[in-house]
Amino acid sequence: MATREIRRGPVVPTKYWHRLEDGRVQCDACPRFCTLRDGQRGLCFVRGCEEGEIVLMTYGRSSGFCVDPIEKKPLNHFLPGTSVLSFGTEGCNLSCTFCQNWDISKSREVAKLADEASPGLIARAARELGCRSVAFTYNDPTIFLEYASDVADACREIGIRAVAVTAGYICPTPRADFYRHIDAANVDLKAFTEKFYRDVTASHLQPILDTLVYLRQETKVWLEITNLVIPGLNDSEEECDAMTRWVVENLGPDVPMHFSAFHPDWKMRDVPATPPETLARARRIAMGNGVRYAYTGNVDDLEGGATLCHRCGETVIARDGYDLTQWNLAHGRCGGCGQACAGVFEDRPGQWGSRRLPVRLRDFAAPVDSPVSRA
Repeated sequence: MATREIRRGPVVPTKYWHRLEDGRVQCDACPRFCTLRDGQRGLCFVRGCEEGEIVLMTYGRSSGFCVDPIEKKPLNHFLPGTSVLSFGTEGCNLSCTFCQNWDISKSREVAKLADEASPGLIARAARELGCRSVAFTYNDPTIFLEYASDVADACREIGIRAVAVTAGYICPTPRADFYRHIDAANVDLKAFTEKFYRDVTASHLQPILDTLVYLRQETKVWLEITNLVIPGLNDSEEECDAMTRWVVENLGPDVPMHFSAFHPDWKMRDVPATPPETLARARRIAMGNGVRYAYTGNVDDLEGGATLCHRCGETVIARDGYDLTQWNLAHGRCGGCGQACAGVFEDRPGQWGSRRLPVRLRDFAAPVDSPVSRA
């Protein structure tokens, strides 16, 4: 699928494409493999063909910045309690009819992007705001991976880590290149059937499974998984059982899983919200199949938000929403029995809580000779 009329903007060249015999070029960033002629954009809308090459048209532009709790990504085992500077661009390479960020992912107004921000400026803002990490979220960093990689590098230079919140729909070569820059990822495993991916997201399941296996087996990226549970579409006990068994068999028992509630949105407003008991059931199935860290999300559930020691069963981190209410870890180990808890932990948790702080990047502008002010 392609759209026409590339408008001039912050355009940068890319390398994940090749020319076809009929004169078109094929984008090889994701398994959609959009084939384009000059002036056309891919389905993601931010990668398009210009002068016979695939270019990225949103480098240095964002749909907005906000400081969030890291647990909102959601990442429960990566620097708990700390703040993360979150941002995205526009567009998406999936077509989920239930999209809950549709105003960003389906936008076709690149010129209306709110903030212009170089990688160095983002790193500066994150440091001055006290964030331990930046997150590429709201839409999928796969489609702006060149920009995200440069931001991650600028942040890494000053000790700030990078988080990718992604659907995992990416080709092997750009995947390997991108995740060299990333410290943690939450991958949205939307369902566990090819029918769901084909009919509801206009994509395919296997590339997402390949990304999960790659991240777990071939990188040091901290990995967590989110499954948005949609009534009548992916909420059966059989599907949850098959999914969680696959996770344990292929990724191991230590990858946290988040079962999140669906709320009617975008083109799926006729489907009811997920009942809390459905999420609790999914959590029980996951833990019964050997998932050591299973959570419920988008609902009030103290039990479903707690991190338990898989050896003695003691609560090592208690949460009320995004607020940490109990911390019983010492050097990443259970304070009761000493069993290691999988994750990236520090001796003390962060104190950000559940606050949400919108940010204007221009407030952090600095002289060009600053050590983090790189283009």
